[in-house]
Amino acid sequence: MENHCPRSHDPPTLLDTLGHTDKLAVLGSAAAAVGGQMTGEGHQEQLKAERTPKRDECPRNSAGLSGPACPEDEMLLSVAFGIGVLLALAGSTAAHGCVAPHHLVSKLLHQLEDSVKRDEPPNPSILLAMNLAGATDSSARQWLLQQIQKEAVKKAQKDMTSGQVALYVLALLSSCQNPQQVHALGHTVDLLSILQQKTDEEMASLETEGVPITTLYSVSLDALALCLAGAGGYREPSVMLAKQVLSPESDISVDTRAVAALALTCTYSHVDLQDEQDLLWEALSTVTNEFLDEQEKGNGMIGNIYSMGLALQALGATSKFYAPREWDCTQAFSVVYKHDYRLPMAIAQVLPALVGKSYLEAAHVDCDAIAASITVHYSVINKLRGKHFSYTISVQVPRGSTLLRVLQEAAAKEPNKFSFKTEQTSWGPMVVSIHGLAASSADRTYWQFLSGQDALQEGVGTYKPHMGEHIQAVFSTY
Repeated sequence: MENHCPRSHDPPTLLDTLGHTDKLAVLGSAAAAVGGQMTGEGHQEQLKAERTPKRDECPRNSAGLSGPACPEDEMLLSVAFGIGVLLALAGSTAAHGCVAPHHLVSKLLHQLEDSVKRDEPPNPSILLAMNLAGATDSSARQWLLQQIQKEAVKKAQKDMTSGQVALYVLALLSSCQNPQQVHALGHTVDLLSILQQKTDEEMASLETEGVPITTLYSVSLDALALCLAGAGGYREPSVMLAKQVLSPESDISVDTRAVAALALTCTYSHVDLQDEQDLLWEALSTVTNEFLDEQEKGNGMIGNIYSMGLALQALGATSKFYAPREWDCTQAFSVVYKHDYRLPMAIAQVLPALVGKSYLEAAHVDCDAIAASITVHYSVINKLRGKHFSYTISVQVPRGSTLLRVLQEAAAKEPNKFSFKTEQTSWGPMVVSIHGLAASSADRTYWQFLSGQDALQEGVGTYKPHMGEHIQAVFSTY
């Protein structure tokens, strides 16, 4: 499972879960139902007054976007899994030779399913974990993806921290979605540009104040997401993280060190300068050997039980940086097996490692396998008669669905905008009205369907859209 970032210096193909420590800034505002106080092992993080990360902390009321995996976490999100999950997991392998038994993975997946609550904010960390575990054949996953797209459009620019935006980018990459073009609610946002802007602000704060706006955990997520998306702007934060890791004054949590290690591993594969390579190598060697030392002293435990998921991901993905030393993954996994994980966020943290994956693979999932469903963008436009209108929506439908299914999903989601009527003909169903505007032979008007600028040559009952296609229904004359 070693370094899945591309080796070339071309950007990786475009199309965090959270740790529990020092990531309050990732959790966001109260509107996102995110908690405030962070506690654990006698430490307390106060984000604004004391932004230096502490070790092995855990928010007590983090019910929001990216809450950590700790006993007080109340985050419950919709995650349902089909039989395809186990089929996907059956082929999982890991370079270090440790993969959890299928029955344990199945149990954890079903616990996530049982924790479903669709009235909670969508958690990108859970979607990311599901995708890495191959649990893609469920309506709940589609719901999460749709809600994440909506939240990105509504809140990414003004109401999210850099770490939250980074998690959204990772979740979308792992869903084979392009984070540069997130469609929802009739709008499109470029999450990578937003993430780059927020990361630049974090770095400016580090230069002037000596601390980031949020936390080093957030900056680690930022660097990882930017690197995997091939967006640029990740080298500066990666160099800063490497120096922080190597600083004798730093007291950085297991979670932050683990995510930083993943980010530095990706960055290492893209740098040419020998000085940068040496710095990154030293930092990665230091972090991973510290983890191995902690595991030996703790009889398999690294930090605490809620730090283990991210630590296992990091060790599984970075073996060349602690070679020739070997990782006793069996000992570490046995610690995880003994714990009865019940909290959704705890499961979301540890699940990728248990199936031999890490967040480094977020941008390298098998999109053919993951796309049991596809996303189709659909617009209805009238600039011809009466009151003009133009509405756009993104819907998920099973792969192989007809355009009629797309129209039905759109109408179900927003009936006040996308309601429609059909008439049955010898050629199949024909759309005769959309948004209350009916075609008329007297006026020689009809609803024309286009893909891009090209008129469709098939009807709505037979045409099958492809992933990411933009279908337009335009009120026209003949």
